[in-house]
Amino acid sequence: MTENKASALKKAKGFKKSKPGTYLSIGTTLFGAVSVIKQAKKARGEQDTLQLVDAIVSAAAIATGVALLVRELRRMTSDDVLAD
Repeated sequence: MTENKASALKKAKGFKKSKPGTYLSIGTTLFGAVSVIKQAKKARGEQDTLQLVDAIVSAAAIATGVALLVRELRRMTSDDVLAD
């Protein structure tokens, strides 16, 4: 049973480094942008500068995260075993 758990864990870690896993990471990262957009709209409506700055910093973090994931995706080669 322990070998099955270790195998499953290894497979899950491999998925994270695969093209589908990277696409999933990009999607979930972009999904976080929805709450940042809502936060920014609320801050602008309430004229809350501090909350608006927080939303901008969060948006920058999301943009950076997506850029890193896209770079990783570009680095993957088409003959990568985990790519399929």
